[in-house]
Amino acid sequence: MYESYYKLTGKPFQLAPDPFFFFGSSTHKRALAYLKYGLSQGEGFIVVTGDVGTGKSTLVRTLFGSLEGKDDVVAAELINTQLDSTDILRMVAATFGLAHKEVEKASLLKNLENFFIARCREGKRCMLVIDEAQNLPFETLEELRMLSNLYYDGKTLLQIFLLGQSEFREHLRDPGLEQVRQRVTASYHLAHLDVEETQAYIEHRLKKVGWTDMPTFTAESFQLIYEFTEGVPRKINTTCDRLLLYGFLEEKTRIDGEVVKIVTTEITEENDAGKDAASKSKTPLRRASDTALPADASSLEVRVHHLEKELEDMRTQFRKEREFMRKVVQISLNFDD
Repeated sequence: MYESYYKLTGKPFQLAPDPFFFFGSSTHKRALAYLKYGLSQGEGFIVVTGDVGTGKSTLVRTLFGSLEGKDDVVAAELINTQLDSTDILRMVAATFGLAHKEVEKASLLKNLENFFIARCREGKRCMLVIDEAQNLPFETLEELRMLSNLYYDGKTLLQIFLLGQSEFREHLRDPGLEQVRQRVTASYHLAHLDVEETQAYIEHRLKKVGWTDMPTFTAESFQLIYEFTEGVPRKINTTCDRLLLYGFLEEKTRIDGEVVKIVTTEITEENDAGKDAASKSKTPLRRASDTALPADASSLEVRVHHLEKELEDMRTQFRKEREFMRKVVQISLNFDD
């Protein structure tokens, strides 16, 4: 919607991980170097950890995109990680396109090994990317370790990338995972961007879609975006996407501190409302007798007051949404003209 208004060639702040938008911050450059080293070893686990939204998936996709001879790589990705040791094998088999339904564990292992050997004979490398690794049960990690131990003609058949949130580092320190730790060939923890990198990140993504300083971002706006997002790339994307939408609706050519305050306040209120709704949804259902009106008049007046307030809040929200839609329609009509 706002891309045409600001003469951009695409959405600069999409949430889907895309190597096209990879930004080489100090932490991401170091991480990429560590991962390339681990990849060159051709075996074991490569571990990437970081808080939610710090760019783990984008980093690995960028790594794969930088490989020479990409046709020689067979890569698969696994996202559902809350699985036991047998189910994880079924998911790995399914991810590589192998039979997995109603297959015994021994057969699953043999089918996977045969598949990896066949690819190795073709001169290809097999890689498995596992996201949300912090959810993996210990016995499942052990099963993955066994997969990483498969060899043929002196070569490791499968290299595994484990992407996890910060707590995954703590999981790996467990004494029971000593053998898993010994199989880790490279590991890196992604840090948040600092304030200068936050500005550079925003400008980098905008320039990738033809931004020519329209809209203009002020120094104060960059500072406030950093403070609101804490330098987390995914939060930056979400916030900046909303800023551009707001700028489009309000016909802004300049994103200043006031605009950022308005938009971040709206986001905060929406998040708080979502939390409240989630909290209410967890409240046990009450019997009809529990909701009977109190006998005394004062309690009744209180309930009536609350109901009137809720009704007024609903009317206010409706007016806001109606005004929002009116602006969208009006601006769209003007833009079409």
